[in-house]
Amino acid sequence: MIAAVADATAELCPNRDENHAYAPRLLDAGVPVELHHWPGTFHGSQAVLSADVSQRHNAELFAVLRRALAD
Repeated sequence: MIAAVADATAELCPNRDENHAYAPRLLDAGVPVELHHWPGTFHGSQAVLSADVSQRHNAELFAVLRRALAD
């Protein structure tokens, strides 16, 4: 069973709108989900580890995963 789903979208992400539509459907189905949107970023930008926004993005993602795996 999935404890929680974490998803993050960038402003310039080809599947941003689909992810924004999918997250509420997961919630409606009883799946705990967190959706984080990163304005001003592009798809894959979290791989630019020197950028402050990428560091915040990765820290939030890891925090969500830690919470989900702790349950």
